[in-house]
Amino acid sequence: MAKKNKKDKEAKKARAELKSKKSQGKAAEKEKKKSKKLLGAEEDDDLDIEQVLANFKKEQEQFEKVVVENIERPSRRINPSMIANPIHGKSELIMFGGEHTIQSTSTTHFFNDLVVFSPDNEQWKRISSQNSPMPRSSAAMVGHPSGVALLHGGEFSSPKQNTFYHYSDTWLLDCATKEWTKIEQKNGPSARSGHRMAVWKNFIILHGGFRDLGTSTTYLNDCWLFDITTYKWKQVEFPQNHPVPDARSGHSLIADQEGAILWGGYCKVKAGKGLQKGKILTDCWYLKMSSNTSAIRWDRKKRQGFQPSPRVGCSMVPHKGRGVLFGGVYDFEETEESLESNFYNDVFTYQINMNRWYSLSLRPQRKKQVKLNNRSTKDQEKELEDLLNKILRNAQLDDQGEEEEIDAAEESTAVEEDSDESESLDKEHVIMNELPHPRFNAATAVVDDTLFIFGGVWEFGEKDYSIDSFYGIDLNKADGVTVYWEDLTALENAKDEDDSDEDEGEEDDDDEEDSEEEQVDQKLVAEDEDEEEEEFEEEEMEIPDPRPWLPHPKAFESLRSFYVRTGATFLEWAISNNRHVKGKHLKTKSFEICESRWWERRDQVRLEEDKLEELGGVGEIIERDTTKTKKRR
Repeated sequence: MAKKNKKDKEAKKARAELKSKKSQGKAAEKEKKKSKKLLGAEEDDDLDIEQVLANFKKEQEQFEKVVVENIERPSRRINPSMIANPIHGKSELIMFGGEHTIQSTSTTHFFNDLVVFSPDNEQWKRISSQNSPMPRSSAAMVGHPSGVALLHGGEFSSPKQNTFYHYSDTWLLDCATKEWTKIEQKNGPSARSGHRMAVWKNFIILHGGFRDLGTSTTYLNDCWLFDITTYKWKQVEFPQNHPVPDARSGHSLIADQEGAILWGGYCKVKAGKGLQKGKILTDCWYLKMSSNTSAIRWDRKKRQGFQPSPRVGCSMVPHKGRGVLFGGVYDFEETEESLESNFYNDVFTYQINMNRWYSLSLRPQRKKQVKLNNRSTKDQEKELEDLLNKILRNAQLDDQGEEEEIDAAEESTAVEEDSDESESLDKEHVIMNELPHPRFNAATAVVDDTLFIFGGVWEFGEKDYSIDSFYGIDLNKADGVTVYWEDLTALENAKDEDDSDEDEGEEDDDDEEDSEEEQVDQKLVAEDEDEEEEEFEEEEMEIPDPRPWLPHPKAFESLRSFYVRTGATFLEWAISNNRHVKGKHLKTKSFEICESRWWERRDQVRLEEDKLEELGGVGEIIERDTTKTKKRR
């Protein structure tokens, strides 16, 4: 009897599971039909997203381990992940993924190719491998000085964008071999896109992002740390009453020695029953880091001095202790039926240690400098080398028996003006004296003091236009924009068509005004949206100096010349701050301090250079030979 009861229970359980499975299948089919009805009959031919991903996986298996091929340039795409190769001394741009929508068929294609660009020879290469991440766009990617890059999340959709998918996986890229490794961890950050990552020591910081649920969008404000030594994610837990930034995506996150700066972003807030209104954020927060993760805290920064106008789609990239920001968009009229926007193409820099913004404007290209100096640069460097060695000997910190060169000064050749190589490259490309066309969501990265800008999006009316372009801006000289390629045909055609439509529409203005009175498009207003009222300090003309005790660069003085002039002072400073370092390592430290100082005061020096040029232009710079004295008559 007991056996019979046991069999009856098992049969009953099996029937219940079968019934549950059938009901779930019917519910899924019902939901699919409902979504098709809402989206329209034309979406019926859209492929199932799981089938699309399965097809990609089969194609991926056909690749060998790593396949490298030279290409003319990457295919048109938006929202790729782009970083500078973190390997020391490696001048290379790394780009992964992205998406492109074909306007004629309204289908979207996602990429999972790894594309690299070498500025030295301007060579593009496409790298494919069997173990590459699945196709995606809007993923977060950052390079670590140990020579690896971390990729997390991103989004994918079916060709007709009928269904969306957000990734939660994490991948490591060996930046030397270009091989991918998937990080297997179940309790890592959730699926998302539009999030940001930054590097602090052995941690990679991840913050924010969003997840599209179809009917609504969820924005996130969680903070995670990836330990580069253990390859594990850990969420940062803050005290219950500790203030934290609002949830957001598309913000800026850049790190410094003590922590990371978060600025701006975008989120959606409730604006009525079943409605959401976009909100552009302009607040700034500092994440004070610690090796003890329980001691990490957020601190809201006060606004001071000049501020960029509110915008989104303009995430900063780090460069020498500051952030560099390009472009963006601001939606100033949002209704249930329409959206009016302003697009930007300006460049701003943010000094982390001073919490100050500065505008970076292009200046006219100067003629080649003629240095009227009896002493050659080599003679000056030889004198500096002798002086540095003398200082080290007196401090008993020299490397005995080792033959040393002024290798630190040689490292500055990347910023030496008017080199023959840079001149030959400039002749091959158009140099614009104005910034690129306004856009948002352009991919940016800095390699060897050059800001590279790839692609972006521009809207006109109800249409989006992806911009197929690639530019370079020398952040040292800021004397023009190198155009590697640029296709603005679609944008210009859209503007021309709009101009002709406006001419025809002037005759029917009266009729349109009558109809507009009948159909009023109600403006969306966010519920409980409190505008921040903060005190702004007046913009200062001069940029404060955080380290006035260090030498200051002169106008039009290159990094090499600055180090030749002040190297001895920086070496003494390096000795006092590095008690356990000797010889050539101290020289390297002194050059690093000099380079940091040169970039720290670059914005102030630019103001001085602009004033000098406004007084009548600067044709040549004359350096006085202090070894010879002449009578003044």
